[in-house]
Amino acid sequence: MARIKGVDIPNDKQVETSLTYIYGIGRNLARKIVTDAKVEGSKRVKDLDNDELAKLRDEVSKYVVEGDLRRDINMNIKTKMEINSYQGTRHKKGLPVRGQSTRSNARTRKGKGKTIANKKK
Repeated sequence: MARIKGVDIPNDKQVETSLTYIYGIGRNLARKIVTDAKVEGSKRVKDLDNDELAKLRDEVSKYVVEGDLRRDINMNIKTKMEINSYQGTRHKKGLPVRGQSTRSNARTRKGKGKTIANKKK
């Protein structure tokens, strides 16, 4: 398996698809990285030689991905929580942050439903 930014990317997939296994790289960015590195995107990772892998590593290193990106996102969330912004308070309470309805849905953020005695409508 080839290693890029500390992540083992799968050998049996195409280069564009396998780059998306790196946190912070989606399909569009993977396509851009492959074209900038002048590597054929439909080629399998196991068929790449060392020069092509080095080019891909250089292109990926230009972007903020993996640990650095995770750290930046967590620092932004902590900052919002410290300044008591609306989004920060929603993060603290474990509620949806981006304006979603919480009356009947939002179970992913709120967790398992809690039954309240004598509450019927």
